[in-house]
Amino acid sequence: MRYSHEPLLRSAADRSIRYLGNLGQRPVAPAPEDVRRLERLAGELPADPADPETVLGLLDEIGSPATVATAGGRYFGFVVGGALPVTVAANWLAAAWDQLAGMVVQSPVAAFLEETVQGWLADVLGLPPETGAGFVSGDTMANFAALAAARHALLARAGWDVEAQGLYGAPPITVIVSDETHISVLKCLAMLGLGRERVVRVPVDAQGRMCAGDLPRIAGPAIVCLQAGNVNTGSFDPAEQVVAAAHEAGAWVHEDGAFGLWAAAAPGRAHLVRGFAQADSW
Repeated sequence: MRYSHEPLLRSAADRSIRYLGNLGQRPVAPAPEDVRRLERLAGELPADPADPETVLGLLDEIGSPATVATAGGRYFGFVVGGALPVTVAANWLAAAWDQLAGMVVQSPVAAFLEETVQGWLADVLGLPPETGAGFVSGDTMANFAALAAARHALLARAGWDVEAQGLYGAPPITVIVSDETHISVLKCLAMLGLGRERVVRVPVDAQGRMCAGDLPRIAGPAIVCLQAGNVNTGSFDPAEQVVAAAHEAGAWVHEDGAFGLWAAAAPGRAHLVRGFAQADSW
């Protein structure tokens, strides 16, 4: 008998709809006894396959009560938003598509949607139509990708191919950050071999904004890291003054825009807004 996927998928949809519908009646945090019940999902690796509906049922009946209700209207922990019905539905469809989105030939629809959204974002941010964009898994990888681009461009400008030659013997890059730069920036600098402790820190004001008047003298290959939205206050670093000083010194400006994607880059400025890079970024 041919296996039908329809009952299982309908069961998953029904369970998901029921889960979302009950969020308003349950606590945001799971009860301790529900967390302890997660042990029922452990045990030894099964020797034989299990019935798909049984697996789905266990995930729902044991796993759902142990979730944090981030999709509910009463969740205010950390800086995340709840999934909207349309995003949940689109995610279901994307999972069913099961596309390899790395190249156009692998998924024409994924490539087309990416290019379309790229154009929309450039328009929203006031960036030139030829702006390039990269879509990544989250804020840390966006910082990583943008800082990797900065490292590549600055060292190439100095005549060093970092991908081929590595960092041994490479011209040093000065990295300037504020005293309240986000931890993800420091983590990415560490992963890129630029060092999270070798940074030059600039004092901040009471709102966590970088004090432009305290910028050190910038010389040689350098990256100046700005924030478009401090994690604690939402305040923006003074990009106008800092970018002008960085440009005068030939430095690259990296802008961490996780809390202020609306931070627009005026024509001629050097900005990297969590992966959104202008062509004239240094």
